[in-house]
Order: sequence, then C-alpha cells, then structure tokens
Amino acid sequence: MNKLVEIQDLGRKDYNETWEYQEKLFKEILDVKIRNRREELNLETPNYFLYVEHPHVFTLGKSGDLNNLLVSEEKLAEIGATFYKINRGGDITYHGPGQIVGYPILDLENFFTDIHKYLRLLEEMVILTLAEYGIKSERSNGETGVWLDVGTPFARKICAMGVRASRWVTMHGFALNVNSDLGYFDHMIPCGIKGKAVTSLNVELGKAEVSMDEVKEKLLKHFAVLFEAELKSKTEA
Repeated sequence: MNKLVEIQDLGRKDYNETWEYQEKLFKEILDVKIRNRREELNLETPNYFLYVEHPHVFTLGKSGDLNNLLVSEEKLAEIGATFYKINRGGDITYHGPGQIVGYPILDLENFFTDIHKYLRLLEEMVILTLAEYGIKSERSNGETGVWLDVGTPFARKICAMGVRASRWVTMHGFALNVNSDLGYFDHMIPCGIKGKAVTSLNVELGKAEVSMDEVKEKLLKHFAVLFEAELKSKTEA
C-alpha cells in the first residue's frame, strides 16, 4: 500500500481546465489498477491532493436540480461567472476567489475501502482546522459538509463536499470558504438545501482576510494524521 500523497497547489485556475487535469490523474491511477489485475502485477498506485482557487463558477452534481441555479446565462455573464454540470455527487455548489478547494485523488485501497469513512474524515479534517481558529463546527445529519450552529435558526455552512469514486479511486472533494464573497451564494440554493445560510472563516473571525496558505497548511497537517499519509509537494525530489 502506497500512503505517499503528492501535494500540488495549482494556484488560481479555470474550473474546466482543472476538471480535465483531475480526470487525467484519475485515469492514470485507474489504468495502473486495471493493469495490475489484468497482468497480475503489484505496481504501486499514486495518490494526489490538489489545491486550487477557481474564478467564479457554479457546478451542478449529476443528481442535482438545475432549478437550484437562480440566474440566467445572461446574468452569469454579467457577474463574471461560468456554469458546469459535472460528474460528482451532490447538488449545486459555488467556487470562487477566497475559497480553498481541495481535490484528493486517492486510491482508497492504499488507505481503507469505505466511502462513508472517507467523507467523514474529510469533514473531520475541516472541523479540526476550524477548531484551531476557535470555531466550533460540526456535521449536520443527512447533509454532507461542515456547518456551524447546527440545529438552530442560525445554522450556516462553511464547507461543501462532493466526490466521485470508481474502483476506490476518488476525485472532486471539498470547498472551504475562507475569504469568499458570500454574495455569489445568493444566486443559487446552496447544495439544494433551502433556508440554510452560508458563511466564511473571515466573517466568523471578524477579519478582513485570513491567510489562505496558513489554512492550507493546517488542513494538510490534519489530513496526514487522519489518513496516516506521508505528504510530498510536487517540487520535492
């Protein structure tokens, strides 16, 4: 089992371009697994963790409802946003500047074969990270992601999640609002859940801006512990 995970920070990158890159890495891992079974080999499968910040974009999961996007194509152009229907689980999600998007592309057979556990550990990674900022966050029963003040009229989502998996290989992932422009969430019904608000880390802390790099480091620290993974940046030998 290969628990080495290559970390790649793609900076700010177009959603579709990043999606195609995810698919490339996803296929690379699947091809090794298929070859192993076909030829009775034992080649190691690689693992990746991509960080990216997207320009304004709305994405709709394969089982999502287009009615949860509340603006026309013309309005999308006016606000400088794009829209894609994609192959992950979940409903509609917004990505944009100030948001940390993480795409773990893992062969779960290197770690554990349990999608439910995988999602819960991604949530735990975010919960532990927010706790370092003095913010108590939690899961909301039946609603994937990370929330604040669950079960109260003030419930609000700070991190959305949606994944795809095939032959235990994962793609897509999580989106944590750090310095997000929350006005863009008004153009959709977040994750298809009516009456629930969204928030971001800087709003909760009452700060104009929170260091994205610092949050990324904290997320990776907890990811490494929870997944018992060894991390290596792409630039490392």
